Amino acid sequence: MGCGHSLRETVVRARQANLAELSDVALLKRLRKSRDWLYALCKALFEEHGIITSGDPKHQVRAFDATVVCEPGRTGSQWRIHYSVALPSFGCDFFKLTPTKGKGTGESFKQFPIHSGDYILADRVYATASGVQYVTRSGGYVTVRVNTGTLRFNTNPDTSFDLLRAVESITRIGAIGEWEVSVGSDPPVPGRVCVLRKTEEAAQKARKKIRKDAQNHGTKPLEQTLRFARYVIVFTTFPADQFSASQVLDWYRLRWQVELVFKRFKSLAQFGHLPKYDQESAKAWLYGKLLVALLTEKIVRHARTFSPWGYRIPEESLERLQVRLESGDSGD
Repeated sequence: MGCGHSLRETVVRARQANLAELSDVALLKRLRKSRDWLYALCKALFEEHGIITSGDPKHQVRAFDATVVCEPGRTGSQWRIHYSVALPSFGCDFFKLTPTKGKGTGESFKQFPIHSGDYILADRVYATASGVQYVTRSGGYVTVRVNTGTLRFNTNPDTSFDLLRAVESITRIGAIGEWEVSVGSDPPVPGRVCVLRKTEEAAQKARKKIRKDAQNHGTKPLEQTLRFARYVIVFTTFPADQFSASQVLDWYRLRWQVELVFKRFKSLAQFGHLPKYDQESAKAWLYGKLLVALLTEKIVRHARTFSPWGYRIPEESLERLQVRLESGDSGD
């Protein structure tokens, strides 16, 4: 998993290193059975990093994302992994593989089963009226980052909502605003636009990324897109009597923490032969990739705090040293 070897290459390397004698089929069977064990290891590393992964959530919150896996070699194919993480457990509650080309293979809420009472968090790629309507019809609620180019709002069926004018009324950094709007039609879905004014540093960083992306595509960013970059804008159908605008934005901030996990996973998932035909093996493979990412992060974290003598001082030694210093004994 760490090096991106196939099952066959892995067993050959293990044999030559005198680690194990087994076939690639036997290794596949062990991988298939290792999902829960790998998940438990990932959970322990999350908790070690300060992310609480136990306890029953008040709401069934799920974060959606997707990534493309490019298998190595001339015969390698591309697959899109649609992945749902339950919060606060950080467990994978849904997983689906699709090709990267063809109808019905893109990133969409419709790739996921939605249950009544689900609270969904998703990035701007999922911000479409049809997607929001799909979640609502299924009995779920959604908070999604607004894509100003694809998601249009109304204040009533016949009146469009001027989003830019509304958000630019927020002039103080850190201030929050909200407006009741609806999206789609037949019937329209009511909800709220919740907005946070960024710091100027964050806005400049966002504008820089917008200009770079436009340059890579040979285009020029729209002036209003650069103006929107001053704000975090989300659309939510979370009930207003249970979630204030501030709480909605806090939940979306948590989704960004999940995105950091996805980013680590995505960087490692680009390499390796993903088991495509067995769901249990594929989920185990995903948890294994995430484990490698978390272990790498742990190694980096330890390296940054590495002591000159190369090991940690036991707590009892520190306590004895403190007593000696307080008593005026400098020791040897």
